[in-house]
Amino acid sequence: MSVNKPRGNINRPKAEELPGSRFRISFDWEHIFSSPKNTLAWGTFFIVLGLFLEISFLSYIATGLSDQSVIDGLGHESIRDAGRQTRNFFGVLGAVISHFFVYRWFGIGALLVPLIPFVTGWKMAFGKELLPLSRTTKEVIFFTLWLSVLMGYVVLMSNSENSGSFIAGGIGYIVNVFLFDWLKWGSIIPIIFSLFVFAVFFYDARSAIEAWQLKNAKPEVMPDQQQEETSVAVPEAEPEEKPVVPESAFTSVVNGTYDDIYVEKGEEPEEEPVEEEEDEDPHLPEVIVPAPIILPVMPVMSVSPAEPAVLELEVETPMAVSEPMEEYEEEDISASIVREFGQYDPMLDLPSYHFPDITLLNDVVDNQHEKVSQEELESNKTKIVDTLGSYGINISKIKATIGPTVTLYEIIPEAGVRISKIKNLEGDIALSLAALGIRIIAPMPGRGTIGIEVPNKNRETVFIRSVLANERFQKANYDLPIVLGKTISNDIHIVDLAKMPHLLMAGATGQGKSVGLNVILASLIYKKHPAELKFVLVDPKKVELTLFNKLERHFLAKLPNAEEAIITDTKKVIFTLNSLCIEMDSRYDLLKEAAVRNLKEYNAKFAQRRLNPEKGHRFLPYIVLVIDELADLMMTAGKEVETPIARLAQLARAVGIHLVVATQRPSVKVITGLIKANFPARLSFRVTSSIDSRTILDMGGAEQLVGQGDMLLAINSEVIRLQCPFIDTREIEDVCEYIGAQRGYDDAYALPEYEGEDAAESRSELNPDDFDALLPDAARLIITHQQGSTSLIQRKMKLGYNRAGRIMDQLEILGIVGPFTGSKARDVMFHDLGGLEEHLRVMGVG
Repeated sequence: MSVNKPRGNINRPKAEELPGSRFRISFDWEHIFSSPKNTLAWGTFFIVLGLFLEISFLSYIATGLSDQSVIDGLGHESIRDAGRQTRNFFGVLGAVISHFFVYRWFGIGALLVPLIPFVTGWKMAFGKELLPLSRTTKEVIFFTLWLSVLMGYVVLMSNSENSGSFIAGGIGYIVNVFLFDWLKWGSIIPIIFSLFVFAVFFYDARSAIEAWQLKNAKPEVMPDQQQEETSVAVPEAEPEEKPVVPESAFTSVVNGTYDDIYVEKGEEPEEEPVEEEEDEDPHLPEVIVPAPIILPVMPVMSVSPAEPAVLELEVETPMAVSEPMEEYEEEDISASIVREFGQYDPMLDLPSYHFPDITLLNDVVDNQHEKVSQEELESNKTKIVDTLGSYGINISKIKATIGPTVTLYEIIPEAGVRISKIKNLEGDIALSLAALGIRIIAPMPGRGTIGIEVPNKNRETVFIRSVLANERFQKANYDLPIVLGKTISNDIHIVDLAKMPHLLMAGATGQGKSVGLNVILASLIYKKHPAELKFVLVDPKKVELTLFNKLERHFLAKLPNAEEAIITDTKKVIFTLNSLCIEMDSRYDLLKEAAVRNLKEYNAKFAQRRLNPEKGHRFLPYIVLVIDELADLMMTAGKEVETPIARLAQLARAVGIHLVVATQRPSVKVITGLIKANFPARLSFRVTSSIDSRTILDMGGAEQLVGQGDMLLAINSEVIRLQCPFIDTREIEDVCEYIGAQRGYDDAYALPEYEGEDAAESRSELNPDDFDALLPDAARLIITHQQGSTSLIQRKMKLGYNRAGRIMDQLEILGIVGPFTGSKARDVMFHDLGGLEEHLRVMGVG
């Protein structure tokens, strides 16, 4: 994959060699700020920038909610119309900048950010610091984030996300959602503790306390004996005065000589033994101690001029550590590239790409009239209590939670009632309520209650727009965020496919399985850029996923020379699965060479330009394999499909390849033990029998679902009942047309070529004597230049086009280059000459 092409020459001239220093790559930044005029101009610019940001943020806090609709509609109306509607003091620009800093990021903590450019500009313009720039920058960064998190706690605890989300910003809200999942109300503890840690380390609280104690300490009274000695008069005839050096005085050691720095006369205390100066080693390095510092008068020691005080210098020679020069040079080059061009951004491959707008989806219809009435709640409660009472089970407490599909009645039985007794009454309760799909959860995990799920008479439809427009999904920073629907408590349930890491889906025909797949794909499309994510879509039914064909040049991946990106033919499915295995192995090789453990670390290292594209490194997008009907593939191909799926499920998560596999027949012949063991996350719509439910979920319950998107999600030993959002065909068409109309890549993302056993057999029958005599030399040329081009062979080897073309075809047969890809150069399958020579030896080509 190509890296962002720099606009200038990366090889900068070396700076002049300085005495005692290494060469450095010099930039012309000093020239920009050297002129007083430039300094004044830049300083004024930063001051104005700080004031502009501060006023914009304050205006947004006062009028931001009214400007939100204007910001959301910027892509669909002119700037003039938007400017007339915007209430921000600095118009559309101020509203957009404030929207990111205040609403999406830091909340009211963003009010501190303008202080940095203002203080910087003041120092540049007036030549003095209004505030210490370095210290102020650190304080602003910390308190901006800390205020955002603190306000996020206030917003989350007060349930005011809709009206007060801009106070905390996106960062503060997401952090508190994470902390709340772990600590509930106690999440304030790490917030306060972080302030304490910052104060201790940044303001050096310990030193400040010690200084305060020293300042307020009472002076110690000298012993009586010492007072008497100091009060004795000095005789007139004093011996010759001797220079006295304080114990704490510094001594400069220069070229092996000692110079007294601070000398004061004083009384001669008891002499202490002085160690003799060691013989100077002529091989010791020259040591220069910092400039002399005059300290307060301390108790002194008499030193004879003939025997000066000796300051011992202990010299430790560090062991030489050999550093690989090549790595150091590569690190230095990558650092210089980052300084000049910035980090690599894969999104710049499609700089004009626009994410699909939420307005492409159907408007949310008000379902208030369809919700459960109080009469229905009371009626169900009475029937549940009476049914249990008729079997001698008394209830001490009952609570109802209304969801979009079912209502959860939590009961607490009186002491002495066995849970198994209530569980066995599932059919009797369903009979008394005259309802289909009663499900008893005994006990409720972590609650100490027993749950009875009763379907609502009037179901609430969950629209895809309502969940994708939700603030939690918009601010979710997962690697592969997927919104699966609403829980019984009407919360949006969002998961990270990269953490699952694979999803196994099942459900009878017409229960919402295909809609669920479309919701998963729509969630990823709305959150990820085409450079970050690719889909491999397998649709044996040939009609379910064809709408996504329009995304071929943006989001889809396919085999080289494949006519369609949506795979429907069983043989091509086998080739594609094996091709993904090759891609997986290739990615593991890249991770090994980069010395990283997973795709996220690899891409971060590549973005920092610490990996050389000339050595085969490239930015690796996530790949999501979606199989709409596994049962048909298992019936027609069997082991040929099971083996690569199981291998991908076992190993592919670390290299960013994730699987979403669906089937309408969850039998043990389709979902084999080998496949099932590697899919920890399972999602089941309604199935026909409890056997199917246990096959997919390892427990019953899926047969009691009421259909139309009602589903159970089993992950991490937890089972959650969800209502899948509804997305219709027209919405998918509109989203795909919106993306397909934009500029995309030249072709779909190319997977490695897999030829199958037939091609391998035909290759084994090749006669090495039929190959061109110059083929080995041509192969070495291709590997050296890492360019599979026929014209390169023509120019470098001075051959005609026909002979060069035949050599290129023979290189493809040997697997040294990839297949023909039109005007682009062929892929080179080897990256070093050593691997090529071994391959030629194995193939019998000398």
